[in-house]
Amino acid sequence: MSHAKRLGPTSILAVASLVLPPLGSIALFTYMNPIGNWFRSHATEGIALYAIGFAVLSGLALLPTYASAVLGGWAFGFEVGFIASLFGFSGGALIGYHIAGLAAGDRVEQLFRERPNWLAVRNALLESGFLKTLLIVTLVRLPPNSPFAATNIVLGSLKVNRLAFVLGTLFGRAPRTGVVIYLAVQLRDQLASDAANRVPWWYWLVSMGIAGIAMAVLYQIGKRGLKRATGR
Repeated sequence: MSHAKRLGPTSILAVASLVLPPLGSIALFTYMNPIGNWFRSHATEGIALYAIGFAVLSGLALLPTYASAVLGGWAFGFEVGFIASLFGFSGGALIGYHIAGLAAGDRVEQLFRERPNWLAVRNALLESGFLKTLLIVTLVRLPPNSPFAATNIVLGSLKVNRLAFVLGTLFGRAPRTGVVIYLAVQLRDQLASDAANRVPWWYWLVSMGIAGIAMAVLYQIGKRGLKRATGR
């Protein structure tokens, strides 16, 4: 039996988490200006609705987080947009985490238990104490190209420590969110969708460096775990 069939609903969620967010971003950027104007004109309730909408739509993999961050910066400015986005990230991560946990059940754990090498890497990454799990989640979330919804599904299916999951999400996603919101604020007199296309060259250079470092650290952690398990 293939891994996809054994994972059941989790495999469907994984595909949806990669396909649906880009489609949601097209819809959001099409109506970004009227939506942003509405949020801005409704002050306190607008901020609350924005954070709740961010959490629900990102948690259900219907909208990518960078698009929601652009909206927050364009509608509310840097300080308010950044804080509201962090609340949205936290809520979205928890929603995705629990959906993945319910869909996966014990399927993912069973699959790992049947493959000692996979299990050794998994344990090294996620069962070495709270601080190490926090570091790993932060590293996974840190690269700007790390898919938010898909990562929720993977980590939720593996049932990582919930607090480390949320804190790691905040620490890892905060830098990129800050940059995106800053750009959105700078371009708020133009179409808000321009903020997603006016990323400076150094942002991508730094992003590739961060992604490389994160992958190298995760590789070394997993390699040491596998070596301890197999004695090789």
